[in-house]
Amino acid sequence: MTAISSTSTFAFGQTSAFTGSSLPLMQTYSPLTVSFVRGKGTRVWDQQGIEYLDAVAGIAVTNIGHSHPRITQVIQEQADLLMHTSNHYSITWQHELAERLTQLTGMQRVFFGNSGSEANEAAFKLARRYAQHKGVLTPKVVVMENAFHGRSLAMISASDSPSVRNGFGPLINDFVRIPFGDLDALDAVTQRYGDQIVALLIEPIQGEAGVITPPVGYLTALRTHCTRNGWLLMLDEIQSGMGRTGAWFAYQHEGIQPDVVTIAKALANGLPIGACLAAGIAADLFTPGSHGSTFGGNPLVCRVGCAVLDVIEEEGLVLHAAQRGTQLKDRLENRLSHLLQVQAIRGHGLLLGIQLNKPCRSLMQRALDRHRLLINVTRENTIRLLPPLIISEAEVDTLADAIHDLISQEW
Repeated sequence: MTAISSTSTFAFGQTSAFTGSSLPLMQTYSPLTVSFVRGKGTRVWDQQGIEYLDAVAGIAVTNIGHSHPRITQVIQEQADLLMHTSNHYSITWQHELAERLTQLTGMQRVFFGNSGSEANEAAFKLARRYAQHKGVLTPKVVVMENAFHGRSLAMISASDSPSVRNGFGPLINDFVRIPFGDLDALDAVTQRYGDQIVALLIEPIQGEAGVITPPVGYLTALRTHCTRNGWLLMLDEIQSGMGRTGAWFAYQHEGIQPDVVTIAKALANGLPIGACLAAGIAADLFTPGSHGSTFGGNPLVCRVGCAVLDVIEEEGLVLHAAQRGTQLKDRLENRLSHLLQVQAIRGHGLLLGIQLNKPCRSLMQRALDRHRLLINVTRENTIRLLPPLIISEAEVDTLADAIHDLISQEW
């Protein structure tokens, strides 16, 4: 066998030189140097025992906080009983979680996978099946500019970020892209493609794009348009769902009912799970053998998912997220509105973005060093805040003060 040299040239002209790093990891991330070893509630501790306030929650994952005792107990109990059997057999906890989720969403059926990308892949396959049902040979799915739906090949095709798409062409050409929030553009694309369009896939709030919120009534208008034209309305609630915006799901703020909803991230508070929920004709498009997952919906993750729903309900965290989100947004607007470098403060509940007038990725490290605080920066110039839903009033004030200090100082 020929050994791979320490320097190799790739087909698209890039040269990779191994630098001798002791970490045998593919270079898909550029992590900060801090490493956390323990978490509790809204706090995490690094290898030196330094405590930090977490305003990222693993990118909207640990909604009920780190190491919640209820979740720890359930994981231990179920790991001692049964973690995996495969979907060749009936899984009681899967049925229980599906029942709970359909009640919360108004949907009818659920497919469980392991991630948000897989949930969105399932939604896309439902759109393809729907096209087949309608006799559409070259179907199109409407997606949005600046969207992000995951890292699989289909989902980077549906997404609109050069950083996730470059180098992976040719992409899937089923998608037609229009500006987010623009109903005139929706009418134009409808006239252009006509009966080729079978579905519309959208994030109710564009998280990765910088926490972009739609105009009031936009989702309602989309529901009306999809119904009138016989399209599936498919909502990506992977980041905005599970109580984060002050409702169980962001679409519920407008009282609409989609045909397909995808969720993941916070559903098991850190264990990998994704779910694609469907109603109406979309609920019956999959048949035995048409889709599947080896690990999806196993007893461990589904029991934990049920426990997460219990905690959110029993601790009133949906209302709490709405209240603390209002408090945080008010504090930020009061503290930051006079700063020339602040262009916008956006979001709902505890999904907030602060857009600045220049790149600010360095603030992630500064927040760690100066305030012992975890924040996230997306699209280079927007601070994204996603604290656990259990954040307290005092912690909201601490967070707002820290953000003010970070932005008001030159960096």
